[in-house]
Amino acid sequence: MAKLLLNLRNVGEDESRDVGELLDRNNIPWYRTEASPWGISSGGIWLRENDDHPRAKALMADYQAQRSQRVRAEREAGLRDGTAETFGSVFRQRPLFVIAVLLGMLAAAALVLLPFVLLRG
Repeated sequence: MAKLLLNLRNVGEDESRDVGELLDRNNIPWYRTEASPWGISSGGIWLRENDDHPRAKALMADYQAQRSQRVRAEREAGLRDGTAETFGSVFRQRPLFVIAVLLGMLAAAALVLLPFVLLRG
């Protein structure tokens, strides 16, 4: 019976590809399901055999630790040389988008808090 190894929600294509290659290198049979067109399911990487799950989880833990270190180092290098995306850089590049998002967040917060304000007054 198949066992889910990795839910692909918010997983980049590079990470998904890396995990597939990792499983192939270690002779662990797997398959990938794609996200639904309506966003109900996000897809995943599945193991064909339940018995491979403990070994695959250990491989994933090592991979994720290495990836975390690499991505953090890339982020720090980007911050040092000024190429990393920050709030300020996004605001300079797309000010209307940032303002629209902030206004949307403010509107959502106001709608959430409105019942409490009305009940109090």
